[in-house]
Amino acid sequence: MTRFTPEQLEAARDRVVPDVVAGGLSVLFCGINPGLMTAATGHHFARPGNRFWPVLHLSGFTPRLLRPDEQGELLSYGLGITNVVARPTARADELSREEYRTGGRLLVEKVERLAPRWLAIVGVTAYRTAFDEPKAAIGPQERVIGSTRVWALPNPSGLNAHWTAATMAEEYARLREAATRTP
Repeated sequence: MTRFTPEQLEAARDRVVPDVVAGGLSVLFCGINPGLMTAATGHHFARPGNRFWPVLHLSGFTPRLLRPDEQGELLSYGLGITNVVARPTARADELSREEYRTGGRLLVEKVERLAPRWLAIVGVTAYRTAFDEPKAAIGPQERVIGSTRVWALPNPSGLNAHWTAATMAEEYARLREAATRTP
């Protein structure tokens, strides 16, 4: 993995990280916002210690452990990645409530256009804030966007000590099973 200087990471704050999307996906995973490592590399969930890629594999979404630079392969599995907020930051707490709410409105437009079967927001706090659902819990949500169902998943950040990779994989597998049942 490429090592970046603090200056290079700071310079990445101005970068846009392209979505990995297509119409009619089975699951569109939605991160909170790109971290600086993601912005520097252009690859989602690129920070060492982020458990998204291992959990995706452990839960059965991918047949092997993908690296962040292999994110394009997700499309062949009917999966994609976007973010609630596009602005890269070092920490999610740098985002304002208004950025989350604006991101939620833009996300609804994107989901209406792409029509995935499931929108999976990886971070229940991001879901609560973006969609003004303060009591939302991990799991399937009542909200439907067009024909798209919504699921809140645990945040795979290494900072989320409440969830292990194994317990996260169990929750992600619940979504995978629901996505295979969804007509």
